[in-house]
Amino acid sequence: MEHSLYFDISPDQMPIIYASEYNITFGGLEKVHPFDAAKWHKVHTFLKEASIITDTSTVSPKEATDEDLMTVHPQSYLNKLKWSAYVAQVTEVPFVALFPNFLVQRKVLKPFRYQTGGTILAGKLALERNWAINIGGGFHHCSREQGGGFCVYADITLCIQFLLRRQMIQKAMIVDLDAHQGNGHERDFLNERNVYILDIYNGRIYPGDVFAKDAIKRCVELRHHTKDAEYLEKVDMHLEGALNEFQPDIIVYNAGTDILEGDPLGCLSITPKGIIERDEIVFRKAKERNIPIVMLTSGGYQHVTARVIADSIINLYHKGYLT
Repeated sequence: MEHSLYFDISPDQMPIIYASEYNITFGGLEKVHPFDAAKWHKVHTFLKEASIITDTSTVSPKEATDEDLMTVHPQSYLNKLKWSAYVAQVTEVPFVALFPNFLVQRKVLKPFRYQTGGTILAGKLALERNWAINIGGGFHHCSREQGGGFCVYADITLCIQFLLRRQMIQKAMIVDLDAHQGNGHERDFLNERNVYILDIYNGRIYPGDVFAKDAIKRCVELRHHTKDAEYLEKVDMHLEGALNEFQPDIIVYNAGTDILEGDPLGCLSITPKGIIERDEIVFRKAKERNIPIVMLTSGGYQHVTARVIADSIINLYHKGYLT
């Protein structure tokens, strides 16, 4: 039952998970990719400024090792990551292919391994505290055997499989509200009857994975420039419907903020207020049913994204959902 990524936290710590190792600063990668590679640090800083957390009350995860990752990923996939050209393809940053792999492992992949360790730990802590937030993770385009879309490790699959294999849960629900289809975890759970996937996403953008779509139990495809009223109505209605159809032992909530208006990749038109309301809907429904929930920050490709994520967590705290 024991595992190095699983550990107990003190009563005065909140199950908000973050480490400085999450952040990617390598060869200007943060300047050539639309992803804000310092997003996680900014969210943590904003939460400290709001007196929600301190450095000592924040939970620092451990780095996922190859042994941990092989709970889901075959050795053949981990071997592919030893080729810088493949990492460049997955992260969508071509110049990464030019660097020796030992540097890529340390500067690019290590942050992803720490965030993956955070997602796995969040599963355990959510069962103990009823909720947990990883200020990172949500790599929903990565499956067991293939990375893509800036997602290197299948942290959502790993989180659920760690719990299932230790018989800590029997059923899980993935609520994926990132702007993009969560094709990675969908491929992994394609024939799993004990994992229910609700995915609400822009059907006209990457990845358009028709094969993976078969795993979605409740699929809602949005159009470009969908606005708050329509979006929030669909989130509320379909999450309610999903929870009436399936009673999970845990919810893994992929809370991407690339739905924000102006996001160059999400192509939706949700306001910051709409994102805050969305997250509150999800946490409220989980709390009403006493279902533990893990929140992952996932995608978001604007420099204002960190502020929106932090404001949403602050709202959840003041509304009493983080108790």
